[in-house]
Amino acid sequence: MAPSLGRLQAFFAVLLILFFSAGTHAFAQAARFDLTGPRVDVRVTRDGKALPIAQVPNLKAGDKLWLFADLPRTQSVHYLLVAVFLRGTTNPPPDDWFTKVETWNKKVREEGVTLTVPNEAQQALLFLAPETGGDFTTLRSAVQGRPGIFVRASQDLSEAGFEQARIEKYLASIKQVPPDDPKALQDHSTLLARTLNLKPNQDCFNKPVDQQYNCLTQSGNQTLLDDGHGQTVVAALSNGPGSDLINQASYTQAAGAGIYSAYVGAIVDLVRLTSGLHTAQYQYIPAIAFPQAEQLNLRLNTAPSFHNPKSVIVIGLPSIQAAVPPPLRASNARHVTCLLEPNVALPVEGAPLVFSTGFAHDLVLHINGGDTPHPDIPLTPDSFKGGLVLSAPSERKPLPTPEATSPAEAKPQTDTKSDAAPSAPKPATDPGAPHTPVTGTISGFWGFDPFTGPTLPLQDIPGSGWKLSTDSVLIAGRDNHLTLSSSGTACIDTITFEGKTGKQADAQWKHTDKPTVVDVTLSLKSVDPGNIHLDVHQFGGAETAAVTAQTFSEPAQLDALTLHSGDTVATLTGTSLDQVRQVTFNDQTFTPSGDPVSQATTASPKAQSLSLALPSSAQAPSVHPGDHIAAHIALRDGRTLSLPVTVDAARPSVTLLNKNVAQASSPIHLANPDDLPVNDKLTFSLRSPSPFPRNGQIEIASVDGSLRTTLTVSSGLILQNSRTVLGTFDPLKAFGTSAFGPVHLRAVAPDGTTGDWIPLATLVRLPTLQELHCPSDATSPCTLTGSDLYLVDSVAPDAGFTTPTDVPEGFVGDTLSLPRPPKTGFFLKLRDEPASANLVNLPIQIQRAPRNTPPPAPAAPAPTPSDPSVPSPAPTDSAPNTTPTPNAAPTPEKTPPSQSQTPPQSR
Repeated sequence: MAPSLGRLQAFFAVLLILFFSAGTHAFAQAARFDLTGPRVDVRVTRDGKALPIAQVPNLKAGDKLWLFADLPRTQSVHYLLVAVFLRGTTNPPPDDWFTKVETWNKKVREEGVTLTVPNEAQQALLFLAPETGGDFTTLRSAVQGRPGIFVRASQDLSEAGFEQARIEKYLASIKQVPPDDPKALQDHSTLLARTLNLKPNQDCFNKPVDQQYNCLTQSGNQTLLDDGHGQTVVAALSNGPGSDLINQASYTQAAGAGIYSAYVGAIVDLVRLTSGLHTAQYQYIPAIAFPQAEQLNLRLNTAPSFHNPKSVIVIGLPSIQAAVPPPLRASNARHVTCLLEPNVALPVEGAPLVFSTGFAHDLVLHINGGDTPHPDIPLTPDSFKGGLVLSAPSERKPLPTPEATSPAEAKPQTDTKSDAAPSAPKPATDPGAPHTPVTGTISGFWGFDPFTGPTLPLQDIPGSGWKLSTDSVLIAGRDNHLTLSSSGTACIDTITFEGKTGKQADAQWKHTDKPTVVDVTLSLKSVDPGNIHLDVHQFGGAETAAVTAQTFSEPAQLDALTLHSGDTVATLTGTSLDQVRQVTFNDQTFTPSGDPVSQATTASPKAQSLSLALPSSAQAPSVHPGDHIAAHIALRDGRTLSLPVTVDAARPSVTLLNKNVAQASSPIHLANPDDLPVNDKLTFSLRSPSPFPRNGQIEIASVDGSLRTTLTVSSGLILQNSRTVLGTFDPLKAFGTSAFGPVHLRAVAPDGTTGDWIPLATLVRLPTLQELHCPSDATSPCTLTGSDLYLVDSVAPDAGFTTPTDVPEGFVGDTLSLPRPPKTGFFLKLRDEPASANLVNLPIQIQRAPRNTPPPAPAAPAPTPSDPSVPSPAPTDSAPNTTPTPNAAPTPEKTPPSQSQTPPQSR
């Protein structure tokens, strides 16, 4: 129930006093429970069965409590352990409900002490106080004088411990996720938030990837929700009229920025309550307990003081009340869990203490129904995986269902051993036979008491009878959805599909509201129309289930078919033209000669054109300009469409009559008459079957389309008569010095209609050859000098290139070495057209060596550089030698020289 307005106002007053009177720094330190305190071991025995305190959510009258203060042997200050039982805010406990334990007593240090929970007790507290005169009497008097404060402290300590356990479970679990995996971070955060009833800060997922992890693990970013066991003190404070003030205060530095805002109200309440118990001898400081097996690991918010007023540590124990079983429920009542899936988790929620504490233990899943008997399956709470994880098949063994009314009858046989663990559930022998529905009931113990949780739908055999559940039309070239059905879809592992190419691809799938139907998303963007085969892979070693589906093309839209009189080709425009198999009219069949070409515009972004052609041996259709005919377009999926066609006038055409190259003076004689040096001009003549229009054009372009120019009557064309055209083409002016390769031309009508391409020439670039030097020794190679020698592919003394000298790519030298050629010349192949052997006529200059070579002169001082008799120094790496070696022997293999190094030698 939410607190009254008066109580809230009182709380705010205490909060403000703590902020401004005690000082912000002191409060921030007091509000943090980050100081490690002493450890107390506790074990509870009920009806002859003992459990560690970590597995006990509640106490009961008659329970035996074993207490042991685990203090260091070197403890210099004697601590008095006082156990007290309370029975409400208005009924002080009697003297015999107080137990004094001298922790330094030898027998106590060795054996501990055992207490019995009295009848009518409702709460239990432990005090750890330094030994002083009258200490026990003082503590008993304080509790009996103000029992309500200690009742409230007991409740708040338990609540704060529960909330802290949930948050620390979240933080410890989220650290298992790689920080650089945002999807896994968000998925596991969602699972943790669902099982622990936490609300992570969603703004963290809007931050950059490298900041999301730090944001989620900052202590101030978690907000607790109702845990299903009733409204907590924290919820009452944070949901009431003053919640805005509390929420704002929880994020301020004064409230200890970085404190978990979800239970800052409980912490403030504890500080207020314990500060009110201040006396001349004692001050009371709260301790939050973190149970682990029998150990109560304590955390304090204030360092204990051993001077007056000495610090008394207040420790809460579980409430003395009837057991409240955890309100577990299915996260999705329609979700079906597959028992054949390894490491599968039952998705449950509603009881965060099941996942953050050890109160729930010896949990099992009891199988109901089915065609095959199943042993009970042990369960392990795992908030990281989002539920109760089933043990591995090899670890499963028969476990009794805890249905007995007494704890002795319901004691789980966790220590039972068997020679061999039962194997995993096996599929039914006849997958087509009707299968009995299977459910599973969660059961176990909540402390000492057995409890039964929700019953969940299960699947224990792979699904069978897979088929398409709807007549979905699958369109190739885009994403598609279809639904598959079977006897059960929970055990799907993956779904793959195979197109015509036989390549397997993964399909995205998700469960639907129906347990027998699954929704599948197929990406068919690169799949051709036709049959595709879907393979459903399931857990449990079942055979792959195959389903075949038909895919169709995007419906074709035909706009027009263009056919010129006298042509053997036609052009179809529209969309989705890859569906077209052939076009027929006048008993002649045109087939696609290539792929559709995009003709996208703003008005029609998917427009395409498709070139069609008759077989090479076929004659042009017997049609005339203006004729109206009907074309029949057959699609690849068997459909046939009709399209009206109006025959257009004949396209412009020309034939090449003659051509002449005005070649500049060069020792290189081109062997191929189609070769055109870039530096030369080409004059050609064309013949048109019909008068060539004065506003017509001749387009010249490289075969790859990268170079293009246009000649007109006003620029480059001359009409000899109405049908004969003379043209002049200057490659260097039109295309530049980097132009090379085949070029062709076509006629272009005034309306832009183009004719067929016809070959014109092959552009080549020529090197400049200067001199050919040969030594007097006929066996030594010669040296060719010149510029732009990188345009040479190879040189040889004969047309057969039996001993060629190859020029590597990237060569920038100015000399080449080749075997001594005959007087008639040598041969050269151009890099732009290496198929032709071109004759080179270059006079051979003989280098004669001196007849008498004087002996070497004695060593003398180095002459000055100005002395003309001094030969040039040998080349170094900093000045590469590009001068050929006169007497260098031919190398047997091609050796690429480095740039500006010795010239290539003949092979």
